[in-house]
Amino acid sequence: MNSLVEILCTRAVELPERDAYTFLVDGETDAIKLTYRELDQKARSIAAQLETVCERGARALLLFPPGLDYIAAFCGCLYAGVVAVPAYPPRMNRNLQRLQAIVADSDAAVALTTTATLARIKPSLAQQQGLENLRWLETDNIGDRTVTWRMPDINRETLALLQYTSGSTATPKGVMVTHGNLLHNESMIQRAFRQTSDSIIVGWLPLYHDMGLIGTVLQPLFTGSRCVMMSHVAFLQRPVRWLEAISRHRATTSGAPNFGYELCTRKITAEECESLDLSSWTTAFNGSEPVRADTLEQFSKTFASCGFQASAFYPCYGLAEATLFVSGSPEPRVPHVKTFAAEALEQNRVIEAGDAEARRLVSCGSTTSDQQVIIVNPETRHVCSTNEVGEIWVAGESVTAGYWKRPEETEETFGARPANGSGSFLRTGDLGFIHEHELFITGRLKDLIIIRGRNLYPHDIERTVQESHPRLRSAAGAVFSIANGEERLVVVHEAERSAKFNYAEILSTIREVVAEEYEVQVYAVVIVKTGGVPRTSSGKIQR
Repeated sequence: MNSLVEILCTRAVELPERDAYTFLVDGETDAIKLTYRELDQKARSIAAQLETVCERGARALLLFPPGLDYIAAFCGCLYAGVVAVPAYPPRMNRNLQRLQAIVADSDAAVALTTTATLARIKPSLAQQQGLENLRWLETDNIGDRTVTWRMPDINRETLALLQYTSGSTATPKGVMVTHGNLLHNESMIQRAFRQTSDSIIVGWLPLYHDMGLIGTVLQPLFTGSRCVMMSHVAFLQRPVRWLEAISRHRATTSGAPNFGYELCTRKITAEECESLDLSSWTTAFNGSEPVRADTLEQFSKTFASCGFQASAFYPCYGLAEATLFVSGSPEPRVPHVKTFAAEALEQNRVIEAGDAEARRLVSCGSTTSDQQVIIVNPETRHVCSTNEVGEIWVAGESVTAGYWKRPEETEETFGARPANGSGSFLRTGDLGFIHEHELFITGRLKDLIIIRGRNLYPHDIERTVQESHPRLRSAAGAVFSIANGEERLVVVHEAERSAKFNYAEILSTIREVVAEEYEVQVYAVVIVKTGGVPRTSSGKIQR
């Protein structure tokens, strides 16, 4: 097949009454559903209406709360040959700057939303520059227009969506994802996660984020399986809801960034565990940020009594510029955790070690045969030798078409050529190495802190800081450097809500543990209230 439109049309014929998507309105038992036939009909009607307000190839902004309307609207865009631009409605005048940047960059012709959402947000958008002229389409107010829909002339090269990056360090960029990119990546995910039409996928990740949209929503469409969803807010308010949904619906596949698993181990009580049965969960993918060995081990230990098997864990690596998935384990297994000499890694060398000065890294598996991954020195662009740390470069059909309207950045990021090799590659901006044919991630190139010639990885120092004092919140700190004559280390971390403590004691403790473990002086420490450290849409810290 050449597009997701063909796939959904086929599902509607072959599996018309199968529940495609179930949305847990309250995160628990209040559920609404869409069959494949109903989704196809909604997509046709939305597409027919879209064709009356914009041309094929135009960009359509999706502004929906989590739910089935989001999925129907996304499919409606595909059915109309319109480029979907996943986003999220602003809350109380927040996020407007990002939304303005997306609308301006994509030159969106129309915004799709629900009647209730439009009534809530339109007054705040009407006076905002760049947003006042948007044409609005309320997708829950469209009648049956299936008879007027015509299959668009699209193929694997047709642009399906603009996936805007998180914008954690710069203005968000629109990654151009084609139907071919989606089909290739969904096929890779299907094989990697061992999905079949009998799989049941549970997810809470935001639908405007690549892991939520491509990994949770489009994968069941690709395989003809079932998907059960809840909002990310429902999960964050009560993390046990995620595991309850897996238990209740007998899910086979579900996953999250590392912080999701960590939150479960901290917030779910022993009493709540008693009602959980996680024995059906065979693929628990973990990606989007550094996968931590201690998180995997603690989660496995905490939920072993609930039937969770450590071999279900599936550490993986990916990014929006490669559609989503890049690498993962080729077979079910307990995650491979290796220990490497920290001092050697600081010098871009890879040496296995077992002492206290070592770093434990989790393997993100191997790459597939239809995709090439190499490790390259980011300065010389020479392909690194075996067991040498460098930038991860990727080539293959899942590598997207570049950044929307940014030819120079597209050429720099997507057209990279190694100095001592051949071919064109995507520069991921991630650092890592290949050891015994498996990929290990060490950090982000742009986040790397270099002090007196030593490579320091901020997420390692952040973990050391959070463990230094009981009043510091878990996974709620940022470590970065500033230039003040020379590179200086800065720590910002959230304190527990309503906690009473001695600030001077915490500051002193942070300075001492960082100096002792990393032999570097902390230039400044800032303690902020809960929620004071900004995050991206997927929950990652915005360093």
